[in-house]
Amino acid sequence: LITSNGSYNFHALLHLFWCHLQKFNSFWWLSSFSCRRKIILHTMALAIPYLIYSIPLLLMPFSTIAQTYNKLNLGSSLTAASDSTNSSLASPSGDFAFGFQKIGTGGYLLAIWFNKIPEKTIVWSANRNNLVQQGSKIELTIDGKFVLSNPIGQQVWAANLAGTEAAYGTMLDTGNFVVASNDSATLWQSFDEPTDTILPTQVLNLGNRLVASFSKTNYSSGRFEFLLQTDGNLVLYTRNFPLDSINSAYWSTETIGSGFQVVFNQSGYIYLTARDGSVVKIVASIAASTSQFYQRAIIEYDGVFRHYVYPKSGGGPKALVWSTLEFIPADICMSITQNTGSGACGFNSYCRLGSDHRPKCECPSGYVFIDPNDELSSCKPNFAPQNCDRESQEADVFGFVDMDNTDWPLSDYEYFQPVTEDWCREACLNDCFCAVAISRSGNCWKKRMPLSNGRIDPSVGGKALIKVRKVNSTEKSAGAGNSRRKMLL
Repeated sequence: LITSNGSYNFHALLHLFWCHLQKFNSFWWLSSFSCRRKIILHTMALAIPYLIYSIPLLLMPFSTIAQTYNKLNLGSSLTAASDSTNSSLASPSGDFAFGFQKIGTGGYLLAIWFNKIPEKTIVWSANRNNLVQQGSKIELTIDGKFVLSNPIGQQVWAANLAGTEAAYGTMLDTGNFVVASNDSATLWQSFDEPTDTILPTQVLNLGNRLVASFSKTNYSSGRFEFLLQTDGNLVLYTRNFPLDSINSAYWSTETIGSGFQVVFNQSGYIYLTARDGSVVKIVASIAASTSQFYQRAIIEYDGVFRHYVYPKSGGGPKALVWSTLEFIPADICMSITQNTGSGACGFNSYCRLGSDHRPKCECPSGYVFIDPNDELSSCKPNFAPQNCDRESQEADVFGFVDMDNTDWPLSDYEYFQPVTEDWCREACLNDCFCAVAISRSGNCWKKRMPLSNGRIDPSVGGKALIKVRKVNSTEKSAGAGNSRRKMLL
């Protein structure tokens, strides 16, 4: 705010005063984004000479700065133990930590997490598909290897170091764990091997990917992927779970031949650049100050890529939480339609976008989740199926539950038009293979299990006729706020 000749920059001071007044506004933290940009624009020109004088400081050897860091030196290790003081290594500010985090009763994850917030949110892990037990350790060996081993000494994971001159490992305030040589050359860094999350100052290069966790509490590889393809296109894919391969794309930047790097900069923007550094596509356009907010962008277990912020200091008695700034795609329920696989939710279920813009997976009436603790698991009928050997008699004990604006695209095996809804209903009732019929605008689709790509949305239109057994069937609600349902006997 002071110019090079010692005078005040009054334009910047006025904006600073205005920003101070915004703190009395309940939305001061949002207004402050605009404030900071205005102040920066007024002061950038004055700051350039000082930036030039500062360049020698920025070029100082990394080892000079790293001497103040907590280090993992040759021959030292961290041990997985709930009561150990030697289970993690914090960054200089304490914002991040590297080490072992216990995951329920299943074991330990070698991870990096936000260390100053109660949730200890994980942003990287080495052994997501192979938890280790208490007594396991991560060691920087005397001969310069960075190895995770279980309690009996078997190797579980090892970093692929770019050389054999490793001298120490350290946790940086950016959330990046680095293994470096004595001359400060980076031999390995966690930023080069992301799991499901990227952080400010991190980039994804061609071929890099983020793989979603299986669920909110299960950190193993899941069903969705965020991939910067080698052709330059940035794509969200479903995966051929449990195999490590992609299945069907449901969002992309359409930048084949032009995309080169995904950048998450310190201002909070996420964008795709070309080889010359120019911006090809904005992925997340709402900025947030890294000095005031912790930030992360993650492909979550439900297939949505979200940009989150978390205030570094409290704004009142209300508990601090991660808040979503942006997300893609806008409606994952309607975005995924794949020839193989279950869709946004499990087989025989359907996806509903909630008021919080998060997908909700539900079972239709007469169906229940295979795993009651996992809403992404498939649904199964809660009644005996129709007997094809006694088709005419069985038709008498089945009826329909109507669901408006609901469909399971690509699950049909017969199609008829023009026909009435009553005709469609009767055709499904007398067909033991028919689990659901869709009646829409004089069209009738008969569908068999397993049903896939289920969704409910006003844009779908028409009516789904869910066939259920009248006797010994369980009428189980598929969730509050569902569309009108009616059992027709």
